[in-house]
Amino acid sequence: MMMNLRILFLLVLFPAFPALSDHSGKGWDFVKERHQIKLYTRDEDNSSLKSFRGVMEIKADMEVVSSMIGNPKDLEWWGEYVHQVRVLKFEKDMHIQYYLVYDSPWPFTDRDLVADVKILTDSGSGTRTVYSTPLLNVVPEKPDLIRVTKYWQKWTLQPLPKGRILIILEGFIDPAGNIPAWLYNMIVIDTPLKLMREVQKRAQK
Repeated sequence: MMMNLRILFLLVLFPAFPALSDHSGKGWDFVKERHQIKLYTRDEDNSSLKSFRGVMEIKADMEVVSSMIGNPKDLEWWGEYVHQVRVLKFEKDMHIQYYLVYDSPWPFTDRDLVADVKILTDSGSGTRTVYSTPLLNVVPEKPDLIRVTKYWQKWTLQPLPKGRILIILEGFIDPAGNIPAWLYNMIVIDTPLKLMREVQKRAQK
């Protein structure tokens, strides 16, 4: 059981991106609050796997936080299990395409994914969104890797008065392979918790 939980934890630590559909927060079920991060889950349409949501406010510089999220040169906080990152396309503050390989301990198969990331900034409110969809038929699949093709993930950074920022991270990922849904759903909120905690620590240094 402990090994299965560890493997699943590795598989859900994908970087931060999402689909173009509206994920406004309706229907989210509150799970817990930790490190001033409110964590939620929700049933995803046509899937037994749950999506996740994390919400927090921090006092930090908007430019510093924005430079972390959607920056292909700042990847250390993504986690030690990102075995390979290749930037296929880069337009600053607009568009990134990534190819990523995630390391899974033996006897589990490593995963890879190709992400198409779009970055938008509202000129009026200053709100920044970073979102992605799977990019198919660009990088050939490899027989020794499991390709992840079903996911969405989104960062929303909204400036608030007095130098504070509202940060929302939502997402869904199907890690593919023989991962039981009940096991995945047990620890799915570890994804927003870990990533948002890293943002807290780095932005407030």
